[in-house]
Amino acid sequence: MSLPVLPVYYYHDHFKEMLSFVCDTYGPVLTETHHAFVDRFLSLSKDAQCLFIRMVNRSGTVFNPSTFKYTEIADPVGALGELAVAGYVRALVGQDYAAFLACLAKPVLFDGAKAAGLSDVRASWPKGKLTEYCLAHLSFGTAFRHCGGEAFIALGDTEPLEFLLYLYFGKTEHNLKNFALRDLGILSTNDQADFSARFADADEARACFHYARLLRQLETKSDEVYRSSVAAILGGPVCPTDYAFDLRSRAAHKAGLHFEKKGEAGLAIQLYRAGCSAECHERLARLLYAEGDRDAAEDLLRRMIDDPASDDEFVFASDFYARKFDGRRTGLCTELLRAGRTLRVDDIWRGHPEAGIAGVLRRQGLEVFHVENTLWHCLFGLLFWDELFESGQLHSGFDWMPHCLKDRTFALMFSSQIETKLQAVASNAALPQILRIVAGKWGKPNGVFAWDHVDMDALRALLAGANGTGLATMLRLMCEDYRAMRDGFPDLMLVTNGAVSFMEVKAEGDVIRRNQLTRLRQLGHAGIPAEIGRADFRFDPDQDYVVVDIETTGGWTGGDRITEIGAVRIRNHEVVAEWHSLLNPQRSIPAKIVALTGITNDMVRSAPLFAEIADSFMQFMGDGVFVAHNVNFDYGFIAAEYERLERRFRFPKFCTCAGMRRHYPGHKSYGLGKLTRAYNIELKDHHRALCDARAAAHLLNLINAKRDEGRGGSEDIAA
Repeated sequence: MSLPVLPVYYYHDHFKEMLSFVCDTYGPVLTETHHAFVDRFLSLSKDAQCLFIRMVNRSGTVFNPSTFKYTEIADPVGALGELAVAGYVRALVGQDYAAFLACLAKPVLFDGAKAAGLSDVRASWPKGKLTEYCLAHLSFGTAFRHCGGEAFIALGDTEPLEFLLYLYFGKTEHNLKNFALRDLGILSTNDQADFSARFADADEARACFHYARLLRQLETKSDEVYRSSVAAILGGPVCPTDYAFDLRSRAAHKAGLHFEKKGEAGLAIQLYRAGCSAECHERLARLLYAEGDRDAAEDLLRRMIDDPASDDEFVFASDFYARKFDGRRTGLCTELLRAGRTLRVDDIWRGHPEAGIAGVLRRQGLEVFHVENTLWHCLFGLLFWDELFESGQLHSGFDWMPHCLKDRTFALMFSSQIETKLQAVASNAALPQILRIVAGKWGKPNGVFAWDHVDMDALRALLAGANGTGLATMLRLMCEDYRAMRDGFPDLMLVTNGAVSFMEVKAEGDVIRRNQLTRLRQLGHAGIPAEIGRADFRFDPDQDYVVVDIETTGGWTGGDRITEIGAVRIRNHEVVAEWHSLLNPQRSIPAKIVALTGITNDMVRSAPLFAEIADSFMQFMGDGVFVAHNVNFDYGFIAAEYERLERRFRFPKFCTCAGMRRHYPGHKSYGLGKLTRAYNIELKDHHRALCDARAAAHLLNLINAKRDEGRGGSEDIAA
C-alpha cells in the first residue's frame, strides 16, 4: 500500500498550528525569549520560515546548504540569508565539531584526515572509528580547513523551539516528524485528547523542560556531555512539583552512575545528594558505606527507614541496614528465595519456567493464569477509565499516558471518585463497572494497558477470589504512585477452590529484584497470599508429552499444507490419549506424495479445514511438550497454520531423532523406519500420521527411560 503524499506546505502549516496553540494555551508560561523567538519567526518571509522548519526537521544541527532543495522554497539562498540575519543559523564553532564530522561523507572525512597529516588512518575503518580518531587527533580548526567547513552552517540556539515543542508534545522533541508520522498512518494519535495545558505554572514548566532536556542529552553517553550536565543538575532551576523533582532525580541518578563507574566517588555523591528518589538514596547509601563513611551511611539509612519515599525504599534500607549494621548475613531477597516452595519441573521446560510450573500446578488441580504486570494494568485502567481518559488528562493528540499519572497527582485530583470505586472493590461490587467499560470502550487505545491483554476470566477470578480490602489497598498504592507500581508483580495467579493467590517463578540462578520483593511484601501485608515457586528442573514422568506426526502436500511451509495430523499423549511412559484427523489442504496433493503416503485428493476433499480443528488440537496439546521425529518440520507446519489464523502456537519442542542419536548412538541411520526395525517397534502404515506418531512415542519412551536414569536430557530440546 502506497503512503499518502503530503501537501507542499505541510510542515509549515503544522508548525504554525503548533505555535498558535502554544501561544494561546501557555501565554503566561512563555518568557520574553520565547515570545521574541515567535515574533522573529513570524516576521520572516514564507521561504525563510519553510527553510527553518525543514532544517529543524532534519537530523543533527549542522548542514551543507547545497543540499537544500525543497519544492515549497523558491529562493533558498535568500531564505538562508534571512535566517542568518535573524540569528537562526550561524557559522560553525568549536562546539559543533562532533556534529560537523558526523554529517560528512566517509570519503570526504578520510581525504581530509589524510590531507591534515593523519597518515595512519585506513579507508577500511568504519565511519564511527574514523570520526573518533579525528576527534582525538585533529583540532577543530584543522578539520574545518581540510574538510571544507566553510561550506557548512549550524542552527542557532534551539532552546526556545525545544521548549515550545515540549509544551505541545509533553516530551522533548527537536522537530515536527510526529505530525508526518501521524498523517502518513505510521503513528497513531488520540482523538479523545482535549488539547489543553499540561502545565499551569511557569516555574514548573521551565523546571520540567530543563531536566527533561538534560535527560535526553545524557542519552548520548558522552563523557563531555555528562561533565557539562553536573552544573545543570546541581545549579538547575528549583523544582516546584514532584514531577520536576522526579526528572531532576532521574538526571542526577544517571549522571551519578556515570561518575561512579569512572571512580569519581565524590562527584557521584554530590549528584546523588541532589536527587530525592529511592534510586539516588540507594546509590548514595551504598557509596557512602563503600567509601568508609559509615556514620553518614547509617544516618541516611535510618532516615530512609523512618520516612521512606516508597515501599521499595523501605525494603532496601531495612535490608541494607540489617546486613551492614545489625550483623544479618543474608539479604531479604536471598532469604525469601530460599524460603520459596520447590516444584519439580521437567527439564524440557528449562527455558520456560513459568509455563512449566503452571503445568505442574494445573496437574495438581489448580486453575492458573499467566498475569505478571498486565493483569494489574488492565484492572487499574478499566476501573479508573473515566478519570484517566475521559476527564481532560490527555493534553494533546500525541498523549496516551495521562499526565496525572506521570506527576503523581491522580490520587489527589480524583480522591472522592477513587474512594467510591475502591469501596466497591472492597465489597466485591466492582465487576459491573469493569464490564461497562469493556462493553463501551473496547479497542480504544490508551497508555495504561493493551486490549489484547484483557483476560476477563482472570479479572473475574481476581475480583471474586482475592481479599477485597487487600485488593483495594493494592489499587490505592497504584493511584498514589503509578510509576513506582507499574512492574514487579508475580508471574502467576493461582485459583484454589475460588481463593486467589500469587506466585513469582524463579529458576535456578535467578535472583529476586527489589521491586518483586516489594510487591510480594505488599500483597502479603494486604492479605493476598503471595509466594515464590522455585523450579527444580529434572525428568518428571508425570509430564505430558504429545508426540505428533503430520503428512503434507510437500516440504515448503510457505506454500504446502497439512493433509493429516496424528498425535499421541504420553504420561508416565504410557499412552493416555490419541488424536487424529485428515485435513483438507485446499490444494491438490502431488502424485509423488500420494504414492508415498497413500492419502488421495478424494480422501481429503470432505475433510475439515485446519481452522475447524484448531481448537480441538490446541486443547489436546494442553500443557504438553511437543514431540516429533525431526521436530522442526512438524512444529513449523503446525505453527504456520496457526499463524494464518492469527493465533500463537508456542510449546517446548523435543526431537526423538536427536534424542535417539544422543542416548542410543551407533546407528547408521536415524530415520523413523530404520529405528523401528532396530527396536522391534510396530510400524504398519509408515507415512500415515497416527501410525508414525505411535512409533515415535515408543522411541520417546526409550529416550525417557535413559533420561529417568540420569535425571537429565534437556539438551534434547530442539532449538
